[in-house]
Order: sequence, then C-alpha cells, then structure tokens
Amino acid sequence: MDRTAFEKRIKRRVSGREHDFFIVCSPGLETVCRSEMLTARFPQNNLKLIDGGIEFKGRISDCAAMNLNLRSPSRILFRIGRFKADSFEKLEKKIRAIDFALFLPENCTLNFSVTARKSRLYHSDAIAERCEAIILNQMESMAAFTADKASAQTVYIRADRDEFHISLDSTGDLLFKRGIKEKVTPAPLRENLAFAMLFRAGFSTTDILIDPMCGSGTFSLEAAMIKAGIPPGLFRSFAFESWPSFSPKAFAHLKKQAEENRVKLSEKQIFASDIDHQAVAVMQQNMANHDFCQTIDLCQKDFFSIDPAVICPGKKGVIMLNPPYGKRLEEKNGAKTLYREIEKKLLSDFKGWRLGLILPLKEALPNPLLKLRWKPVFHGGLNIFTGIGTI
Repeated sequence: MDRTAFEKRIKRRVSGREHDFFIVCSPGLETVCRSEMLTARFPQNNLKLIDGGIEFKGRISDCAAMNLNLRSPSRILFRIGRFKADSFEKLEKKIRAIDFALFLPENCTLNFSVTARKSRLYHSDAIAERCEAIILNQMESMAAFTADKASAQTVYIRADRDEFHISLDSTGDLLFKRGIKEKVTPAPLRENLAFAMLFRAGFSTTDILIDPMCGSGTFSLEAAMIKAGIPPGLFRSFAFESWPSFSPKAFAHLKKQAEENRVKLSEKQIFASDIDHQAVAVMQQNMANHDFCQTIDLCQKDFFSIDPAVICPGKKGVIMLNPPYGKRLEEKNGAKTLYREIEKKLLSDFKGWRLGLILPLKEALPNPLLKLRWKPVFHGGLNIFTGIGTI
C-alpha cells in the first residue's frame, strides 16, 4: 500500500475527526473523574456520565492527553464500531466492514475482552474467535503500518440485547500504575483511589499531608506528584503509542510542556510513616531516584505516637488513613478496638484537620465518634468504604 495515501486516510478518517471514547472508572469514582475533566477545561457538553464511567467525544490527541493527565480512571476505550447482530453471519459482516488497518499496527498481538448480556450471541469465546480470524486476515492483507515495537492490543467487544460495541483499549496497563513503584506491601492501595480521597478532602498544592500508615507510599507519592505538577502518566507507556494515528511529535510536546511546568520543592510538606520497618524500606525504594519525593519526610513510627504540633507546628492540613483490615487483622473484635482507638487519637490530636479514612464496612465502626461522609468504592476485588470529613 502507498505510504502517503495511507497517511492521508489516517488523517482524514482517524486523527483528523472526533470520535467516541469511554473512560472506565472503578464504581464510585465516576464523579471524581468528571470533575477532573472539567477542571482540565474539557468541554462539558462533550461529556456524559453513565454507570461505570464517562462517555466523551474528542480526537485521538484528546485521548492521549487524558491518558497522560487523568488520575482517577482505570482505562480509556476508543469506540470504533457499533451495530446490531443477532447471528454470527451478521456479526462477521459488520466486523469486516471496520477497517482495522487504520487503528492497529500490523505486528501487534491481539487480546480480546468479550461480554454478552441478553443477546442471542452469548458465547464469548466463539465471538472472540470469529472476530480475531477476520481482523488478522484483514491486517495481513493490508500490512499498512508496522509499529517500531511489537505491542499487545486489546479489542473490547460488548453485546447488550444484540447491540455490539467494538472498542480498542488505548491505555494498556491500568492507569493506576504510574510507573513509579518498584515494590508494594501486602494489600496495596491503588493510586486512583488515593487520588479520589485526596481530591474529595480538598487537598491542594499548599496543604500539609500526614500519611501515618503509609505502607508502600501511595498517598504520599500521589500527593508529591500533585504538588510537583507531574502528570500521573509521565513515567509510563500506553497502548495508543503503537497506533497508526499516534503522533510521537505531538505527544513528546505534551510531555515537554509537563516537564517545563514542574514545580521543584525541597521543603518537607508530606510526612509519611509506618510502624512496620519493612513497609518503610519498601517506600524508601519507591522514593529513590525521583526528585519530586524530596518533599516527603519518611520515618518508622507508630501512628499513636505522632504529634502534629511537633511535625508541623501551627499548621493544619490533611491526614489520610488506610488502617489494616480483612486478612491483615485476625480478629473482628481486634479491628473494632483498633478503629475506636484511631478515632480517639484523631479527636485528641488532630482537631481541625481534614481526614480521609478507609474501612471495610461502615459498620466496622459502630456508633462512630467522627462525622464523615461515606462513599462505597470497589477496590481490588473488595467493596470498601471511604470516609471524608473535618475532625
């Protein structure tokens, strides 16, 4: 195929026009993501909040920018086809009508994620097999674009009452993977949930943060990136970087702008600690080689021995707590006792501070002393509750 003609087709049909995208969010984080997008001045009339995420209209360049800059989502899907099909014959015909050579590199490895609900075609493996055969055959016959590196690409197929949505995953590894942590502690907190809690607590670049059960450092690292003005995707790669429509020059410019806008901080404004010396060692390793972590003061300390008046005299800010729960606490009564002692400590020493607290159930803290706004969130296969409020 003529390279110039192919590039013109890409510009005319893919990069040069608006498309439908879907931002996938963990249940409970959709409104935070919408607020993020509005804060970034994305047009409100191009957004639609639905269960599981946000639909938006934009260009491929918008998709790249969202992957780079949004902290709360899980991934971003590029909608490339929508049609009705109640038989394999109709499905195959519709799939053949999609010009996959415009969207995927010839040397990619294909993965499929298929779900079917109340549809006549309900066997996910059979759907994937039929679609894969057609796509691979089409790609081999076109052989129009070969990426610099072989990549894995995921095709999402959703069937609901015989209506099919065909999407490409633009993200790759889930967005909470910032490319910073080398190690994690057991039951690690995901970065998108950490951001959502900081966001709901009103955390800003001028705030002090105390992270006294830091584990591998998710709250502290996320806060340090926010303070330094570092996009969450700056240190990682994305699936869209192998697409024929990807512009390395434009994306490099986005990253260069982010680097130029970075704020260098040396003053300690984030105070992280953990009673477990192994957790502290893990976080030290995660902080290594990242200059934005200079604003973090890390030590091994029991939460109950922390005095904010000593750490940051005359100042109040945000405290984030992710106490152990589930398998990390063997007895339910032990968990309730711990949570009650945490409440008493907060009320005694952190009056006026803004608080974020994670619990396995609201009922884990009977007759709560703290008045918090609770929100259910699905995290790591568990339904947990996040509480935000002022102490």
